[in-house]
Amino acid sequence: MSDRLEREQQFHDARFGDDDGRPSDRFYRINHASDRFFRDVIDDLPPESMVLDYGCGEGAYCALHAAQSGHRVTAVDLSPVAIEHARARAEELGVADGIDFQVMNAEALTFPDDSFDAVGGLGVLHHLEIGTALENVTRVLRSEGQAFFVEPLGHNPLIGLYRRRTPEQRTDDEHPLLTSDLAEIESRFESFDATYFHLLGLLAIPAIGRSRLDELVRRLDSIDRALFERFESIRKYAWIVGMRMSGPRRRAQSTEGVGGQGATGRASR
Repeated sequence: MSDRLEREQQFHDARFGDDDGRPSDRFYRINHASDRFFRDVIDDLPPESMVLDYGCGEGAYCALHAAQSGHRVTAVDLSPVAIEHARARAEELGVADGIDFQVMNAEALTFPDDSFDAVGGLGVLHHLEIGTALENVTRVLRSEGQAFFVEPLGHNPLIGLYRRRTPEQRTDDEHPLLTSDLAEIESRFESFDATYFHLLGLLAIPAIGRSRLDELVRRLDSIDRALFERFESIRKYAWIVGMRMSGPRRRAQSTEGVGGQGATGRASR
């Protein structure tokens, strides 16, 4: 593996091996709307789709929900620890027989061309070289296939300040997405749709652990939806973007099963 991928693997092996997690993990408790987006996309897939969880992490959220929905699922990750934990979680839920877990480099997938009806990932692309990742995703997707990703954005200055003050909570190489990255992703598909989440919703973070957190999050999510609908210019300052694409465009000559061992885990947002 490259030095970058080796750093990613070591970081995520250590993170997933630590039962205490990271202090910032608690922030994900406000992510109701973006998590619902992810589940809704999976629910909309045609029955018994072939689904790839691209960088599943230990939570394997895409793989588990897709398997519970009756789809045929493969899940890959760079971290062997993540794959071990994800498989154990699948066994707890009774869906392990429906998921093929593999340690694999997301930037060098070994699957043949046109292997999947859908490829999804939760917080993974910002750990990867975007162009290489998209070449892999579009290669293994069938011509009518869908891709869907939920990723952090990098334009909000307050979130950026927090990231700079807590470098130990993320890898040196991760890069929350910019509008230029979204344009690159859009260029690789016939259809692209982006939905933005969590701007004023961040105000719910001080209420984490309190009894009325869910109600507050719902109200702030509703305000955010209205703001993003009306003011396009503020969308890039959201914490999270959900992307849904279809009709992959391939720029380079595809090859059957280019790759080696490795993969990326669920990202630090």
